[in-house]
Amino acid sequence: MDLCDPRVIRVLLEKNGFRFSRAMGQNFLIDPTVPERIAEAADPGPEDGVLEIGPGIGTLTVRLAERAGRVCCVELDRTLLPILAKTLAGYGNVTVVSGDILKTDLRELAERVLAGRRLSVCANLPYNITTPVLTRLLESGLFERLTVMIQREVAARICARPGTADYGAFTLFCDYHARAERLFDVPPGCFMPAPKVTSTVIRLTPRPAPPEVEDRNLFFRTVRASFAQRRKTLVNGLAAAFPLPKAELADALTACGLDERTRGEALSPEQFAAVAREVGARLGKKP
Repeated sequence: MDLCDPRVIRVLLEKNGFRFSRAMGQNFLIDPTVPERIAEAADPGPEDGVLEIGPGIGTLTVRLAERAGRVCCVELDRTLLPILAKTLAGYGNVTVVSGDILKTDLRELAERVLAGRRLSVCANLPYNITTPVLTRLLESGLFERLTVMIQREVAARICARPGTADYGAFTLFCDYHARAERLFDVPPGCFMPAPKVTSTVIRLTPRPAPPEVEDRNLFFRTVRASFAQRRKTLVNGLAAAFPLPKAELADALTACGLDERTRGEALSPEQFAAVAREVGARLGKKP
């Protein structure tokens, strides 16, 4: 069964009474080269256990199952379960779990289905849950690699460099946890139905150890404050989040070798860590 043939897909969906849900961000691949390239980029082997999120009708799943020791798919849409039972019937190394990935206990799932294997993620993520899903996956610390297809604009933010318009709080969150690589773009015409935006496949390789940050919570609080109002200077952004006078915050920036007129998008992760340290020191002295 060619799961990238639009005619085959239509018949399969009609027989099972399936209707596309815009709310779930359902777009199925119809270009066979794309799932092949994604699976090749993920590069799972016989010793690997792969978590796939939102398998759809199993187009990418099949490619992963041909390479990986075990594949676990989490699918929210129950109407797709009988379809997956048919399309994946010949793959004994695939387990389909019905559930919401945002509510799933990732560690319990990995231990129950993918136990004893090197863990990775490979998925065509629904656009509407990309950020919270990646946040959960990275914070879990379970996976050695994440290869995901996401909206191109989000990929640009994740892979952005300091001083660019796309650079922001989520960039720094991802950079703290992993090294990001943009692999290739996927145009709308590769999907059915065609989305209105281009997709991009990226690879996130979690860092063996996160960068040295004295207080992780303070670091990310500083980052979020710095980007909450991008047009404001860093001093003004920090003043809205911390109970310190602007003059003292300006002194903190000066201690880091920064001008008080600096904006958040100009700072590297290391500079944010230094600012957070200086702000934390001044908060500690506050009676």
